[in-house]
Amino acid sequence: MTLDRWKFAYGWALILFVALFTAAKEKENEHEGQKVDSGSFGVFMGGHRVGTETFSIYQSQNGSVIESEFKTEGSAAPAATQNSEMRLSGSGEIRRYEWREVSPGKSQLTIVPTDQFLTQKWTTGPQEKEGEQPYLLPPSTTILDDYFFVHREVLVWKFLGMACKQEKGQVQCPVKQRVKFATLNPHQHSSAPGTMEALGREKVTVKGTEQDLIKLALTTDSGTWYLWVDDHDQFKLMRISIEGENTEVMRD
Repeated sequence: MTLDRWKFAYGWALILFVALFTAAKEKENEHEGQKVDSGSFGVFMGGHRVGTETFSIYQSQNGSVIESEFKTEGSAAPAATQNSEMRLSGSGEIRRYEWREVSPGKSQLTIVPTDQFLTQKWTTGPQEKEGEQPYLLPPSTTILDDYFFVHREVLVWKFLGMACKQEKGQVQCPVKQRVKFATLNPHQHSSAPGTMEALGREKVTVKGTEQDLIKLALTTDSGTWYLWVDDHDQFKLMRISIEGENTEVMRD
């Protein structure tokens, strides 16, 4: 497996780290490009499944598209459903981000670059009340929205491309090496600096099988998330654990 097939520069002219994908170029959901990852994440609290995120990531010469849908599960109330679409340029900068609440309410927001910075617009409620908020953030900012864990996978790839290298067919990530990112949480209408660092390798049981995975720590103002990545399977994000909370996210 090589690091040279799926490259695109992210902010600060650094190259995204991605595995060699062998799937043929296809056209799905109006995307012309290669589907480089798809699947679902289960969200568990206290061992009980409370939600599912279903996602797809496409990449072409023009950039990337990350689509996701999140649904709650396991409650007496009607399921809450949200979806998002993030479009990145070939250099990894934000071209457009859209989020919609499908049920039980109706609201939506968009983020687009305006004059080298980002602007968020939204409508909420049955009367479609509108709002707008500018951010002094460049398009290279990383979006980490609530409920969309695939955004963390995109950040993982960005980190690997900046901090790690391949030696003798294996990925080498210097332990405790930190990389800083500017992050934006559209739901919270907030931005914050974030850091990611490699913590070495760890054996983790996923889907009943013990796997040797790369462990990373993502720290923002909201706390620390631990992430485990499979460098033997296209650098997929396999598991997330949130420090201090009884919450886990597992790839199905």
